[in-house]
Amino acid sequence: MLKALQMMITSSTTTTSSSSSIILANRIKFQPKQQRRLFHFTNCFSPNSPFSITRTTTRCLKLVTQMSSTRNESNSVSPSSSSDSSSSSVYIRKLKFCQSCGGPTKHEIPDGDEKLRAICTLCGNIAYQNPKMVVGCLIEHDNKVLLCKRNIQPSYGRWTLPAGYLEMGESAAEGAARETQEEAGAEVEVVSPFAQLDIPLIGQTYIIFLAKLKTPQFSPGVESIECRLFALDEIPFDSLAFSSMVVTLKLYIEDLKAGKPKFHYGTINKRPGTSPSDINAFTLDYHLVMT
Repeated sequence: MLKALQMMITSSTTTTSSSSSIILANRIKFQPKQQRRLFHFTNCFSPNSPFSITRTTTRCLKLVTQMSSTRNESNSVSPSSSSDSSSSSVYIRKLKFCQSCGGPTKHEIPDGDEKLRAICTLCGNIAYQNPKMVVGCLIEHDNKVLLCKRNIQPSYGRWTLPAGYLEMGESAAEGAARETQEEAGAEVEVVSPFAQLDIPLIGQTYIIFLAKLKTPQFSPGVESIECRLFALDEIPFDSLAFSSMVVTLKLYIEDLKAGKPKFHYGTINKRPGTSPSDINAFTLDYHLVMT
């Protein structure tokens, strides 16, 4: 998309700046909101126990670059080599164009740094790729939990907790409540944080909150086929969308059996050589529990 946009900008230089803006506005097709949302990365399960320890053109370029940085768990992992012992590979995007001016980049390690960065050959801007935050709700109601059946890929037709990317200008709790409203049509009261799960392979961090329905009404949003309350022994673990959901729900059930929910921190690592679609191919490392 960026290369096509560069060609469009080059061809439009013979026209006025206003006509250039019209060309860009008419020809660029931005992704709908649901295509740029977070959808959890497929992660996994331990074998021994449930868990182991310039102007218009510049602004358009920036927007397209930001959109192209969005990825999801199942179909966007392009790993590069890494010396990190906790995972065999880490997702690193090679940016070809500058996010500030649209100029071409070179990939070098800047002075005083230790990682390869995209450096603009025109303005000198250095692009830093940082993890994204995913927020969602685990909703308790009458000893049941609310799940949504996905109406979009990846994992179409599979069940998940309502969750998505945190937006600018909102807190984690506000984002989790918003995602629940969008995906399940439910108004919720956030009760407490339940889990923080890091996924270094794709640069994502999940924060899942326990929440309660303000009213017993809920209905599927555009990203959901249906929403349903499940008793704990009816949760469709074989039909969950992502391993992050497996981890969260297993931890929740274990906590209830032990007496009450706790706060969990952990790192989800994919087992080497397994398919992203295998939701049980993971380990939960550095698992910390706070009561």
